Amino acid sequence: MKALNNLSDRITVHYNNEPSYDIVYSVSFDGIIDELKKLHIQNRRLCIVTESNVGPIYAKQLKSILEPHCKKVIVHQFDAGEQNKNISTINEIYETLILNKFDRKDMLLALGGGVTGDMTGFTAATYLRGIDFVQIPTTLLAQVDSSIGGKTGVDFKAYKNMVGAFYMPKLVYMNLSTLNSLPQREYLQGMGEVIKHGIIRDKEYFNWLMEHVDDVLKKDLSILKQLLFVSCNIKRIVVENDPKEQNERALLNFGHTIGHAVEKAKGFSLLHGECISIGINAASYLSMEKGFLSEEEYHKILALLKLYQLPVVTSDIIINDVVEATFNDKKMDAGIIKFVLADKIGNAFISRNISREDLVKGVEKVIINE
Repeated sequence: MKALNNLSDRITVHYNNEPSYDIVYSVSFDGIIDELKKLHIQNRRLCIVTESNVGPIYAKQLKSILEPHCKKVIVHQFDAGEQNKNISTINEIYETLILNKFDRKDMLLALGGGVTGDMTGFTAATYLRGIDFVQIPTTLLAQVDSSIGGKTGVDFKAYKNMVGAFYMPKLVYMNLSTLNSLPQREYLQGMGEVIKHGIIRDKEYFNWLMEHVDDVLKKDLSILKQLLFVSCNIKRIVVENDPKEQNERALLNFGHTIGHAVEKAKGFSLLHGECISIGINAASYLSMEKGFLSEEEYHKILALLKLYQLPVVTSDIIINDVVEATFNDKKMDAGIIKFVLADKIGNAFISRNISREDLVKGVEKVIINE
């Protein structure tokens, strides 16, 4: 939370101790040209990759801003939804780029949420063995999480993010006013990742989130800028220390092992951030059961998730299906799950001592079947 003492309109993310890209905060798209000119877009073709919910709202506006300043701008729009986060959709983007003669000097712009950002980044990493891309996240979830750190990928069948690459963007440009166009449920799912940041790294931030529930619910942009700055700074520090998830970066998976398994078992009918909230409940419960997290802090975590209107339990799925799905998780290490636990609010650690029986206990805590 100390980051608020130095609140600014940008954060620079480093890779191998060198400046890699900036995260820029704004309340409009007006400043994006100045940022893109630094990337020499004047002689480049740009492809705005977006989806069918976001594209009709923002793609035309963004295209009109960009067109006077670059060689050519096209828009590729795909059908929204996690079910379309697959290689077939990527193939359609490849074809658009080929037909429009995009080469290695050209650039992709990911306009949308996490699905758009992940797929655009994966396309950029693999098209012609790598072209530049920019993240323009329009959801709270993408702004605080998936747009930062260079993780890209697609789902394989029902297995989430099993195919991907680490590939850094050239810029992350956040227009906070895009949050006003989100349905409240879509907006608030991002708080699952935000609350996770407080749990794993910053107790003061966790308490700040408790104090500013009303401001966040009504989308007070000054408060949201503070929230984004702190959350993004937490993620920046972690990914700079461990860019390819060899150790510390795995802490960002708190709540994700069971959360991803619930997401799959529910057939993606729950939003990602909602599943992470359920996973946070399970991980916090196991942290308490293992003697690390106090009962008082466990209930504080549950209370905060509920204040932000996030689910902490679900139903209508088979407990064993969720447990089995955790063993197909990409965070497995030689058959052992690297499970993230919290020993107090503000500090998490990686455990390799979570047994199948422990997982069953955690899953049973969050699945309420009548």
